[in-house]
Amino acid sequence: MMMMMTESMTSEMQTCMNACMECQKMCMETMTYCMTKGGRYMDMAMMGMMRDCAEMCMMCMNMMMGGSEFMGRTCMLCAEMCDRCAMTCEQMSDDAKMMECAAACRKCAEACRSMQMMPA
Repeated sequence: MMMMMTESMTSEMQTCMNACMECQKMCMETMTYCMTKGGRYMDMAMMGMMRDCAEMCMMCMNMMMGGSEFMGRTCMLCAEMCDRCAMTCEQMSDDAKMMECAAACRKCAEACRSMQMMPA
């Protein structure tokens, strides 16, 4: 794994990486939760969205750590996917775990959008 020099890691990048890490973790936990609940929680589109969001968050962190020139565009795609995942989770507004996942996704989307103007 590539590591970016600490002195070139901005506070915005650190905030974004933390949000991505939390969102990735929350999406994975929520997928497990949904599998144990069964029934309407086993919606394949919703499960796929959470899996994709978790993967994108991980990719976004890797791009930032590596100082990739594609970091900004990756963050924008991550923000879009996090927003979509949040909307999907919010369809189960009566479930606290689903709303917790949605909140982590919204926070990550906001942090990723703040990376749009960051140079690589």
